[in-house]
Amino acid sequence: MRRLSGLVSNILLLSRIENQAILSRKEKFRLDEQIRQAILALETKWTEKEINLEAELETVAYTGNEPLLLHVWLNLIDNAVKFSPKGGSIRIRLTASEQNILVSVRDHGCGIAEPDLKRIFDKFYQTDTAHKEEGNGLGLALAQRILLIHQGRIEVENCRTGGCRFSVILPVVKESEK
Repeated sequence: MRRLSGLVSNILLLSRIENQAILSRKEKFRLDEQIRQAILALETKWTEKEINLEAELETVAYTGNEPLLLHVWLNLIDNAVKFSPKGGSIRIRLTASEQNILVSVRDHGCGIAEPDLKRIFDKFYQTDTAHKEEGNGLGLALAQRILLIHQGRIEVENCRTGGCRFSVILPVVKESEK
């Protein structure tokens, strides 16, 4: 029942985003604190799997749609936990420059097969590995669309030592542009 509820919730959110029914409500908030909240919200999952979670978060104030961006972090961290082996590790980093904010979520799980890398952000697409786990194939599609609303982007790459890294790049919003 929880999977069905999550699916319906994600479909409704995706529909609202695609139909631009979500107002571009933007507020200033601390991105580092929001990512910490996401980590804490998923604490039960990563502690059950005995995952070593390392967070290196610079203090970053950001102006954007806070509830939508929280959805992005929850999805990326949840996926990292889901695809990490028991006793594995996850590293989350937040850094900022004058132009961009970079958030990376790196796991040491199974990685993503090369053919799947091209389709990973498609609606309802799940890799063979993902079919074994919970999910509905909407999380990354939603994350990508949420980031587009913020003029950002998301990238994924497999790491040489195993696992993969999702990188979120958001533009720094200057005070004069708000």
